[in-house]
Amino acid sequence: MQTQSQTIIHRGAVVSLLALIVLCIAWEMVLAPIRPNGSWLVLKVIPLLIPLRGILKRDLYTMQWSSMLILLYFAEGLVRGMSDIGLSAILGWIEVALVLAFFICVIAYLRPYKKAAKALTKQALKKAAE
Repeated sequence: MQTQSQTIIHRGAVVSLLALIVLCIAWEMVLAPIRPNGSWLVLKVIPLLIPLRGILKRDLYTMQWSSMLILLYFAEGLVRGMSDIGLSAILGWIEVALVLAFFICVIAYLRPYKKAAKALTKQALKKAAE
């Protein structure tokens, strides 16, 4: 049973992931590609497409591992935000913001499930000790 706040948090995760996908494609094809007329760097969007279905379906396992995958994009955004100039630097900082939004939403979404699992484990260990 989903609470209203979990539904909002899930939507935040979905919207930030979709926005990150769109940003990466637009960045490398139109806005500030490394080479004129687009760059092969647009392929960096492929790893973001892999967890998309699981995120849309609220799969807990997918949310867990995608929260680690997304940190690669945080690092890229940070490096390009600090080292590039002009529009590319701005896009790097936007990437950082979208990654942080996704990461925070996913962690917030998973928190009640982790708490419940921890309580269940504690209860099972207590029962086994008796």
